[in-house]
Amino acid sequence: MKRGETIKVAVISLVVVCAFVLVGSLLLAQFTMTGRRKTLDGAFQWQSEHYDTSFYEPLQKSDYTVEGADGYVLHVQELANPVPSTKYVIISHGYMDNRFGALKYVPTYLDLGYNCVIYDLRGHGLNERTFTTYGILEGQDLAALVKEVRARHADLTELGLHGESLGAGSTITSLKYQPEVDFVVADCGFSDIENVLRGAYGRLGAGPLIDLANLGAKLRYGYALSDMRPIDSLSNNTIPVLFIHGANDSFILPKNSQDMYDRTRGYKEICLIDGAEHARSVLTDPVAYEQAIANFLQSRE
Repeated sequence: MKRGETIKVAVISLVVVCAFVLVGSLLLAQFTMTGRRKTLDGAFQWQSEHYDTSFYEPLQKSDYTVEGADGYVLHVQELANPVPSTKYVIISHGYMDNRFGALKYVPTYLDLGYNCVIYDLRGHGLNERTFTTYGILEGQDLAALVKEVRARHADLTELGLHGESLGAGSTITSLKYQPEVDFVVADCGFSDIENVLRGAYGRLGAGPLIDLANLGAKLRYGYALSDMRPIDSLSNNTIPVLFIHGANDSFILPKNSQDMYDRTRGYKEICLIDGAEHARSVLTDPVAYEQAIANFLQSRE
């Protein structure tokens, strides 16, 4: 083969490899940030199959929308406590779920005397379909929702945040914006999304592919996975935080909660629920779960 032909083949090969890397990175980013979401009906059915949801229907409900980051519209539902109360908690669900994914936490807060606010995180539920930023934009959305809830209830005396998984990451990230809240409960949250994805891809033997997904996320969506770090919002945080994590969580390891516990400056507690897998703590031991929150709410004062 002549020298010129050799160079031509080398250039074509390089272009093919680069194209493969680019396409692969974009597809991985899409898979990571736009996973299939549950419908409201599907989510409610799952909840009803795993615990008693009969408490939901009789509750007085108020539905409205809130403008979050970049004008994005969030669908919200307030659930009034049967016993009149001026205390509220906003509950954020996990990835690929919707507001009904937050229902399993509602009985705990009703028992503790709170009205509950559940909502669809961006890209989920009734909201316009879009990608997930693992807390970056979701944290801004939540900060906007905090302001809306306070504006709607002039007699409000206490407002807390509770989040599960992505909801916990979004809740922790919202602290960067210093929302006017009295406490935070973060259940099975991630300190940074990279360590979770590297673990998941690693178990599939494809750990190095996360670097491609990171590149694709930045190119396609404008946000690198490496920037999705809720833990960085805790360095100056003084709002009391309770970290809850299933001791048997193999998806988001309990170390994530421990690392965030170590980082935050304010009053803090951490509770590991024995035998609980990812996002199953309240279902595995509801009594211990409610007691941990009740003790935290009393102690942080």
